[in-house]
Amino acid sequence: MAVTLAPAAFARVQRFVSQSPGVLGLRFGVTRTGCSGWGHVTDLAREQREGDTVFEQDGVRIYVDADSLPLVDGTRIDFAKQGLSEVFVFANPNAAAECGCGESFTTDDSHRSTAVE
Repeated sequence: MAVTLAPAAFARVQRFVSQSPGVLGLRFGVTRTGCSGWGHVTDLAREQREGDTVFEQDGVRIYVDADSLPLVDGTRIDFAKQGLSEVFVFANPNAAAECGCGESFTTDDSHRSTAVE
């Protein structure tokens, strides 16, 4: 599988990378958070870390750490306006359920991980 960017997310990440010296791409993963357990996190990747899996889409790289990969593999990242905010939106096939506010998600027991906490 892979982590992919929808056109709006691709354009946003490409712009961030091109305007930020020393940035290699997008860092994507999960952290323990919220009422459901896992939250998606994004940042600019300034280095490739040991154990990273790197997905490339038309020259834009997405870096995913080894602990997060089982929880995000297959995710399609989009970018949308929600009210006055602009946010990344995640279509994650590993998410079994989301909390009511949409900030965190759970997985089934087959995707246990010790991802970044």
